[in-house]
Amino acid sequence: MDNKYKILVVDDSPMVHALMKRALENNEFTICGSAKNGKDGVEKYKELSPDIITMDITMPIMDGLEASKEIMSINPKAKIVMLSAMGDEEIIETAKEIGINYFLKKPFNQEELLDVVKKILEV
Repeated sequence: MDNKYKILVVDDSPMVHALMKRALENNEFTICGSAKNGKDGVEKYKELSPDIITMDITMPIMDGLEASKEIMSINPKAKIVMLSAMGDEEIIETAKEIGINYFLKKPFNQEELLDVVKKILEV
């Protein structure tokens, strides 16, 4: 795969950023940018036009749901994977209403992450 898919990581946890980098960059994907809050995530999305965004729910300044709403208003076809440490069904329902169909529950492993990314990109 010469054409690497670009992934934007939006999460306030440095550990998640490290896991994403290790899992994805070893598998023909590239992390084109990262943000530690939703507001920066929206700005990076506009700047980088990634193929996929991984989005944490609970972050400072702007949470993942608000950031996802903004991104979906810019591009209704944006592909967002919502990362959640909580098993809150209400949050998942709200995310689905926004148009998010992919979820990973923290802690996740490398295989789960790769499965979701490949499923979204159909590679």
